[in-house]
Amino acid sequence: MVYSTGMVPLATEVRLAPRRLIDTVSRRRAYRDVLEIVIVAIAFLLYFIVRGSVVDHETTAISHAVRIVEIERKLGIFWEPGLNSAVLHYGALIQFFNAVYFWLDFPLIVAIGMWMYLFGHRHEYTVARDSLLASGAIALIVYYLFPLAPPRLVPPDYGFGFVDTLDKFTHISYQVDSAKPFVNPYAAMPSLHYGWAVLVGGVLFWTTRNVWLRGVGLMMPVLQFTAILFTANHYILDAVGGLGTALLGLLIAIALQRWAYPYVRRIAAGELPKAVDS
Repeated sequence: MVYSTGMVPLATEVRLAPRRLIDTVSRRRAYRDVLEIVIVAIAFLLYFIVRGSVVDHETTAISHAVRIVEIERKLGIFWEPGLNSAVLHYGALIQFFNAVYFWLDFPLIVAIGMWMYLFGHRHEYTVARDSLLASGAIALIVYYLFPLAPPRLVPPDYGFGFVDTLDKFTHISYQVDSAKPFVNPYAAMPSLHYGWAVLVGGVLFWTTRNVWLRGVGLMMPVLQFTAILFTANHYILDAVGGLGTALLGLLIAIALQRWAYPYVRRIAAGELPKAVDS
């Protein structure tokens, strides 16, 4: 039998390590906070790195965009060119929807997550976090299998007439040189701008009784849906895909709450049967 330096069987130490880690983290708030920050930071960093690594599919992405347009035309919902052009003569509207698209996505999600975590809404925070991470993982698979050029990146010779309002009028974009390693311009389907707005807005509405915060929760999906269309960053079907992806992420988060986390708590409490060392 192999022993550690403390004369405890090495196999036993390995087996008990997860339980000890869970027990230590659960007893010390500071450890929980640090572990939470590390887990979320690493998860989202990996998401953006993987998302930005599949970018060399321009021809395929544009052909998929043409296919999406054809489907929307058959459904009678190819409204994106008209919506995009409708705001081009109204500077205030352009700036408003550009701000919604850019600032009411990840920055707002982080702010709401911090509020939930720090001010006594840990359960709701966990559901939101798991929903975001699960839906992000699902989206990465779709981005790889179905690269799709957003309306703003479809060449003008296709005749759609889209204008990239963020680049032309505001000069803010996720495509800046410093962010390019983490950005995939052909990741239009599903639209997590919309899907995550639905998730976070819904969880925020569920979390609080404050009328104003509930109003924010209700308006997030509405504002983001209009913003992705007016700024020529997504198609309507992208939003549908984003909604489906978000709901799948939410189902996974609920499953974790119902089955996975109780199992982990049982491990921490030492309620599971111990393995017999040989």
